[in-house]
Amino acid sequence: MVGDPSGKTDMRKMMTKETIQHNVECFKTQMSRFIDFSDNKAMIVNNGDWLLDLNYIDVLRDVGAHFSVNKMLTFECYKQRMERGLTFLEFNYMIMQSYDFYKLYTDYGCNMQFGGDDQWSNMLGGTELIRKKLGKDAYAMTITLLLNSEGKKMGKTEKGAVWLDANKTPPYDFFQYWRNVADADVIKCMKLLTFIPIEEIEDMEQHLEGAAFNAAKERLAFELTKMVHGEEEANKALTAAKSVFGGGGVSDDMPTTEIPADKLTDGKIGILDLLTLTGLVPSKREGRTVIAGGGVLVNDAKITDPNEMIPLDDFVVIKKGKKIFHKAKRA
Repeated sequence: MVGDPSGKTDMRKMMTKETIQHNVECFKTQMSRFIDFSDNKAMIVNNGDWLLDLNYIDVLRDVGAHFSVNKMLTFECYKQRMERGLTFLEFNYMIMQSYDFYKLYTDYGCNMQFGGDDQWSNMLGGTELIRKKLGKDAYAMTITLLLNSEGKKMGKTEKGAVWLDANKTPPYDFFQYWRNVADADVIKCMKLLTFIPIEEIEDMEQHLEGAAFNAAKERLAFELTKMVHGEEEANKALTAAKSVFGGGGVSDDMPTTEIPADKLTDGKIGILDLLTLTGLVPSKREGRTVIAGGGVLVNDAKITDPNEMIPLDDFVVIKKGKKIFHKAKRA
């Protein structure tokens, strides 16, 4: 309900309570693959339970008095937003996150906070608040953000972010994202994201050239898909990838979109409509750009006319770029 200014150039969109609750439930489902919530071995708590009922005067007196504005303005998360405009609402984010740590410490005995290294200043605010109010020690540990070899955050594709939710990023697409990481990033991703023994990764690193890069990327993609979606989905994605790239671009397990009959005209569909309906491009404008660059093939035939009508008798296989395959069939 309050945007975090860290790493952002614009104010974050505010959500309703209902959207936030839906997200919390989705987070628990996703995290259950990694964390055991049974028998209170792990807990998810919602900071809205204590933040939404806070009294403003009490916050100013009991929390705000422990924060120096001069010191807060030295932190990078605020400095990078000062010229563009930093709202007072966002300025309070550090205070609220610090208070969260204080509440977790007092109510649940939580004395260590983990987060991405862009959260360092917010996390330190929490350790300082606990020390000043309670005279106790608490700790913060940051985890390096996943950046590519160009220093940009990984996880972005033509269709947006890579999601853990299979409904947003199907297992095959998830597999393909990691299968297609840059050569320079594959070893780092293995070290940061998988449980492959470090000795094995270092051995791979010594022999990375030619076909060895493809083998390493395939292993990375399989391990991460197995971790997030399970071994069965990982095997299906691996099998589909092998048959798509080695067997003419068709597989029963490849991403497939059913095209409704009302989208067809005399059994045909415009290529731009086909690209947007399958999610291969976010807009027709982007579709025209990709076609103009020679990056779209349908059943191995290059598409050069953005107005071309594609017959859809049964199914067609669309290839975007060198590595993205998608099947479209009649609903």
